[in-house]
Amino acid sequence: MNSIKASFKQKFLTGLIVTVPIVITIFVLIKVFEVLDGVLSPILDDLLGRHITGVGFIMNVVLIFIVGVVSTNVFGKKIFSLIDRILKKIPIFKGLYTGLSQITHAFSPHQKNSFQRVVIVEYPRKGAYAFGFLTKACSMKRSPDDEEFCLKAVYIPTNNLYLGDIVLFKEDEVIDTALSIEEGIRIFLSGGIALPDSLRGVKS
Repeated sequence: MNSIKASFKQKFLTGLIVTVPIVITIFVLIKVFEVLDGVLSPILDDLLGRHITGVGFIMNVVLIFIVGVVSTNVFGKKIFSLIDRILKKIPIFKGLYTGLSQITHAFSPHQKNSFQRVVIVEYPRKGAYAFGFLTKACSMKRSPDDEEFCLKAVYIPTNNLYLGDIVLFKEDEVIDTALSIEEGIRIFLSGGIALPDSLRGVKS
């Protein structure tokens, strides 16, 4: 009897572990679909004379694609640059817009100011190592007469990806890895479960 209970418990927990991520993913996808489908629904319903589920979603996908195409040409860049400057001047919304813009650009591989690579640093104490994203390098002098040395800015997420610490390290204190930005993001989001069995460093 005990063996049956143990077997049932094991199978149930295994099923739960497999099912929960699938259910949550499907739930999130449905909610995203509903939100995107509902944005243009009032306009499309008036044009078509009735509501057709999915048309709003498709139109939003097409619209986002068109925005992507337009924003990559010279004329489009000027337009979005103007919109960007306008939004950054609105007192109430400029802080929110700037923060969200910087976060989204940070994860874009096409942006010069995005995360450069995944690194490992000794943080928050000696003997403890943490993953981080190298964001920028800068030079520093303690005083005009001192020798200049290089510092590297590393973003270390502390809450998923959107909250973290910016820590400056000396150049020789940063270990560059061969992990891609996407692999680094998966490691953080999975709580380390996506960490590969072996890590390979690269020369900076």
